[in-house]
Amino acid sequence: MADLFRSGSVSQFIIHGNVFDLVPYAGVVNGKDPQAAAGAKDAAAKPKDADPATADTAPAGQAISWTVTPEKNGKMHLLPLKQFLNEVMFASYDVVLHYDRGHGILAVKGMNDWVDWLQQVLGNDWVKLGSTREGGKALELIDNYLLRCLNARSLNDKAPRQRIAVIIDFSEFVVPRGEAIQMSGDFASNIVKVLGWANDPAILQSNIATVLLTEGLHDLDELVVENPHASKLKIPLPDEAAMSEYLEALQATQFPQLMEKCELPADQLAKRLTGLSRVGARTVIGLALNNNRTLSADYLAKVKKDMIERDCGDLLEFMESPYTLDNLAGQDAAKAWLREDTILLRRQAVHALPMGYLITGRIGTGKTFMVQCWAGELGVPCVVFKNFRDKWVGATESNLEKIFSILRAIGQVIVFVDEADQAAGKRGGGDTDGGLSGRVYGMLAAEMSDTRNRGKVVWVFATSRPDLLEVDLKRQGRLDVHIPLFGPQTPAEMGALMLSVARKLKFPLKDEDLPPLPPQITLGGHEVEGVLVRALRQFELSPEPRKPLKEILASVLVEVRPSAHTRKLEYMDLQAVKECTDDRFLPPQFKTMTPEQIESRLDELRAFV
Repeated sequence: MADLFRSGSVSQFIIHGNVFDLVPYAGVVNGKDPQAAAGAKDAAAKPKDADPATADTAPAGQAISWTVTPEKNGKMHLLPLKQFLNEVMFASYDVVLHYDRGHGILAVKGMNDWVDWLQQVLGNDWVKLGSTREGGKALELIDNYLLRCLNARSLNDKAPRQRIAVIIDFSEFVVPRGEAIQMSGDFASNIVKVLGWANDPAILQSNIATVLLTEGLHDLDELVVENPHASKLKIPLPDEAAMSEYLEALQATQFPQLMEKCELPADQLAKRLTGLSRVGARTVIGLALNNNRTLSADYLAKVKKDMIERDCGDLLEFMESPYTLDNLAGQDAAKAWLREDTILLRRQAVHALPMGYLITGRIGTGKTFMVQCWAGELGVPCVVFKNFRDKWVGATESNLEKIFSILRAIGQVIVFVDEADQAAGKRGGGDTDGGLSGRVYGMLAAEMSDTRNRGKVVWVFATSRPDLLEVDLKRQGRLDVHIPLFGPQTPAEMGALMLSVARKLKFPLKDEDLPPLPPQITLGGHEVEGVLVRALRQFELSPEPRKPLKEILASVLVEVRPSAHTRKLEYMDLQAVKECTDDRFLPPQFKTMTPEQIESRLDELRAFV
């Protein structure tokens, strides 16, 4: 930010992302402790050999002159973002104005000049009108104040060059995203003023900086965000290295007993807390230590999960599974592949891992259950995409932006997107949703293809209709491995499926309770679950002495009617075959089908889908 301003090329900054966290920096500012330097108006930011007489005639963009000198054993300073801007970034400034819709305008520096000007232009009403919280009136006052400073300089080139910073917090409530045709009144006026501050050459050539603070970049008006004369700077969540440094600072200051009360080594503690902000990590630690609790692995996992889900507004949900792949009946080739990738994940052999997986197959083949089973033995966090779509303009994109930030910060995570054909959007969008579907597709596609995330953020899409997913989204480099799942192919596989579902339902079924299966019957996992529940229902309602489970189950199997949507189910099977990336996943009857045969049969079935 300082480099850009010094260059004279940018005077407006949009700071977004982790804006409610602490800003860390080590060392000194121009040879002085930043906390002490903040009390001195100019000394903290000007080099010792600076000539005060020439300060006001310095070239445009030179007012930000603080430098941070890192020291190996330097003191770690931690300040909230706005305080950091006031005391470090704009330490040498004459006037620093803050505004948000909740508190109105506050002059944290240069109060006398601001109040004098308010009295001149507003007279006796300056207290009431100068403290307005209405965006339109507040920005008009700030705009007029900047204009007065610019005019004073143009009328008298010997007049002092005032250094002014304007910081707008919660700027999404001042210049919110919306359709241009619907923006009117104060909102339209605010957008024009903010654009003017960035685009006006007079402001660019003066020592005036404007800063917009927002958590989600997509919450701001598109014209403001896309303005080439404004610089967008993102504050990420702390990664593992940054979290480790912060824990060292906490132990040296607030929690000297930190490692004594922790069951994990320091590097593991940092890894477990990655994905939280520094404020969030301190909350987790303080909650335990101030209540005389131990920082155990179980405690950290539970509290971190709760905090991330709350911070995300229920956009993400951590998958906690009691199952492993041993609970999944059949699908031996798929289980073997996933177990091999589990070994690679644990070895951190990220170069040998796929970017993502596409799991396909007809309804009831256990796509979601397989992911739950894999999550149970992976040893890394697994999160589920929940409904991130919102009816408000820009809210969906802002939700996705927040999700991506947290996923990158967690370190290593499996991201499960169920019913992916509904969630992933479409290239180009559509007229019915104002292009939202296309924007969702674009954001997902860009994030999924970022090779820096290989082995760190692993995507798992599941759908029974992969043909509804955009081709680009499921290509190699995004979803590399396509695993098709099929229903049981033999009586032995059907029996194994029934026993597996029974264990999941805690149904007291044993091998000897399995009756002979009726000829030609094919049931999926969901249908088997329905059969077992019906059998258990009859068992519980039967008078004593009850029939053996085997007889009850045999009678239910005779009565059950499999799904009548045979063509639709076959269509889903063939789509799964079409998408398959490895022959080992296919049953024998599908391995011999050529692509032309598959396409021909799909064309015949398409009329029934």
